[in-house]
Amino acid sequence: MKNLGNMLKQAQQMQSRMAEMQAKLDATTVEGVAGAGMVAVTLTGKGDLKRVSIDPSLMAADEREVLEDLLVAAHADAKQKVEAMMAEEMQKATAGLNLPGGLPGGLKLPF
Repeated sequence: MKNLGNMLKQAQQMQSRMAEMQAKLDATTVEGVAGAGMVAVTLTGKGDLKRVSIDPSLMAADEREVLEDLLVAAHADAKQKVEAMMAEEMQKATAGLNLPGGLPGGLKLPF
C-alpha cells in the first residue's frame, strides 16, 4: 500500500510539473535565423509560428528561391531550439521522479 501511495504522490507531482512546463512553453518564444539574419522566424515553445521577418533585399523576383530556402532554414533553426528547450523542461519536470527512461508514458514531442 505504501508503494501505491508513493506512486500516486509521484504521479501528482509529475502532473503538476507538466502543467507548469506547458504554461512556460506557451509563454516562451524562440527565434530561428538564416542567411546571416536576413530571414528570422519566431516560434512559441510549442512550435506555433508567430512571426516572420524578411530583409527587403530578398523581395526581388529573382531572389524567390533563396527566400524560400532561407525560410525553411530559419524554421528548422527555431524548431531545433524549441526541441532543445522542450527536452530541458521535460528533464526539469521529471527530476527526482523514479521514471523509466524516455518521456513519461511514452509521450512524444508535439512535432
